[in-house]
Amino acid sequence: MNEPHNSIQHSPLEDAQAAILGTALCALGVQFLGHAQLITGQTAGLGVLLSYVTGMSFGVWFFLLNLPFYVLALMRMGLAFTLKSFVAVAMVSGFAELFDRSISFASLPLPLAVVISGALIGIGLLIVFRHGASLGGIGVLALFLQDRTGFKAGHTQLAFDVVLFAAALAFLPWQTVLWSLGGAVVTNMIIATNHRKDRYIAR
Repeated sequence: MNEPHNSIQHSPLEDAQAAILGTALCALGVQFLGHAQLITGQTAGLGVLLSYVTGMSFGVWFFLLNLPFYVLALMRMGLAFTLKSFVAVAMVSGFAELFDRSISFASLPLPLAVVISGALIGIGLLIVFRHGASLGGIGVLALFLQDRTGFKAGHTQLAFDVVLFAAALAFLPWQTVLWSLGGAVVTNMIIATNHRKDRYIAR
């Protein structure tokens, strides 16, 4: 049986490439959500929901909501992980602001928005995770639990999503929440299938 590839080390250039690609994909996924008036899970989902409720942009909310979680990241995951996560969150926020000003959709069918947003966010998160970072918030807790207990990061995120989507029913039509849940399932299934201790995970 092959040994897990946990010992693989990425170069700074590889980490930089992954940071740009992963965060850009996540921010692009959020653009599909926003144009379809959907939400997603995790801290990003809370940021999207708050942007609808308050009118303040997702990028600002996402950056602010993640600030308290860096303490947990520093205590539990180390300085390098925390710094990488801070940079990744800032990049998602920046890309989200940029895309919000430069991307528009003439037509975006709801089912297509659900699948594409879920896939983009899932792949983006997977890239960020595999380079020793997260997008903060519940992702920090999810990775910590996976490393310590083996409980899959995607499953922890899915549990958080259930609570978030239940709260969203107070602000959004139930049909919107139901469609959004489909996108969150796509995201979490990508992570649960591919981010495993017995497969490629490098830091």
